[in-house]
Amino acid sequence: MRIGIIGAGAWGTALSSVAAENGHNIQLWARERDVVDAINSNRTNNAFLPGSVLPESVVATHEIRELTGCDIILNATPTQYVRSTVIDEVVNGAIVVNVAKGIEIGTHLRVSEILSQVAPSMRSFAVLSGPSHAEEVILRMPTTVVCASHDIDTARTVQSVFSTPSFRVYASDDVIGVEICGSLKNVIAIAAGIVDGLGLGDNTKAALITRGLAEIARLGVALGAEQNTFFGLAGLGDLYVTCASRHSRNRRVGEEIGKGATLADILSSMNAVA
Repeated sequence: MRIGIIGAGAWGTALSSVAAENGHNIQLWARERDVVDAINSNRTNNAFLPGSVLPESVVATHEIRELTGCDIILNATPTQYVRSTVIDEVVNGAIVVNVAKGIEIGTHLRVSEILSQVAPSMRSFAVLSGPSHAEEVILRMPTTVVCASHDIDTARTVQSVFSTPSFRVYASDDVIGVEICGSLKNVIAIAAGIVDGLGLGDNTKAALITRGLAEIARLGVALGAEQNTFFGLAGLGDLYVTCASRHSRNRRVGEEIGKGATLADILSSMNAVA
C-alpha cells in the first residue's frame, strides 16, 4: 500500500519504520524543512527521534498535498493542530488512522469527531493506541497496541498493515473507549509525575493509578464506551506505561511541577507536545 503520514514527530517516524518493514511505500510529511532534509539525505530524524534509522521506502516531504491518493493516511500531528493541518482533498477516499491522543480545547471533541468535520471525504476512520513509546518501537522492542474502528474490517486492514514480529496490533470496534483512554491517561500521568516529584512513594502512585483508571472508565462508559476497553491495552496498558516510563513526556511534566518548576519553564524546554 501507499501510506501517507502527517507529522514526523517521534511517533509518526517510528510508525513509518514499522509500516515500511512490511513492504509499504511511505510518504512522511513534516512541517520542518530540516527534518525533511535529514530524513531524505541521512535516513535519520534526530530532531524528534534520535537514533532512528529509516529505510529507503520512507520519503519525507514538506508539501502535504503530495500525500493525496494514499490508501491510508495516518495522522500523527498533535490533537490541537488536527483541524488546521488535515486537508479533506488529501484524505479523499483513504482510511484515516489517528495516533494523536487528546481532546480539542474549546470544543471538547475527540479526534474522530474533528476529522468528521474537516475530512468528510475519508473512506473510514480508525484509532491506533496503546502502551507504545516511539523510542522503544524504533528499536523493535516488543510492543502491543489496539486499533479500533466502527467498521471492524477497517480495523483488521490497519492491523495487517502495521503488524510485525515486534509490533502486534489487536482489532476492536470501540472507538470511543480507545480515544477516551488515550486522552485521559495523560491527565493521570501528570499527577503521577507530581507524586514522583514530591517523593510520595510507590503506595501513593499505585493508589493514584488504580483510582485514576476507575475514574477514566466511569467517564468513558457514560460517553458510550465499552467497560472492558479500560482494562485492556488502550486503558490499563497505556495508563501504566505513561505513568511509569522515563520516556513519558506527561509524567516528566508532572515530576518537574512536583519539584517546584513552573509550567511555563517546563513546556518551553520541551521539543514535543505534552
